Amino acid sequence: MLLETERLYMREMEQSDYEALCLILQDEAVMYAYEGAFTDEETQEWLDRQLSRYKEYGFGLWAVILKETGGMIGQCGITIQTWKDRQLLEIGYLFQKAYWHKGFATEAAKACKWYAFDNLKADEVFSIIRDSNTASINVAVRNGMTDIDTCVKHYKGVDMPHILYSVSALYINLI
Repeated sequence: MLLETERLYMREMEQSDYEALCLILQDEAVMYAYEGAFTDEETQEWLDRQLSRYKEYGFGLWAVILKETGGMIGQCGITIQTWKDRQLLEIGYLFQKAYWHKGFATEAAKACKWYAFDNLKADEVFSIIRDSNTASINVAVRNGMTDIDTCVKHYKGVDMPHILYSVSALYINLI
């Protein structure tokens, strides 16, 4: 276990999490910001990328486990993402649709923010969110983030406007 909150804990994903990951990445409703559900192969590539991130950086997207059931309900964590030629620490999150609108994403994202500040000694963390993804935008705002920039990303042949959200460790320490 890497992180623990009131209702959740987070740990590195393992190959045995593949089926639970499919419930997230292969759901059209969950993956609308990615222009559709992933195939089996894309889901395995996603999992492999997280396993590589753990080895290379010591962090990535982690399995989010609901304490009450012991089941994986989502993924949340920190990745290194490129934004306009800058490398940023990004807090990302994806949850099974059955667990939306219950505060789990916010709870997990806040824990990741503190992990980045306390363990990684980050000065600032970010979330990069498609402009049409209102639920994720709301999580970023509840995580103390404000929008600071925009750009258009090209994915699966689609132009997707994105918003960069940020929160500074300095700001957090002042309030």
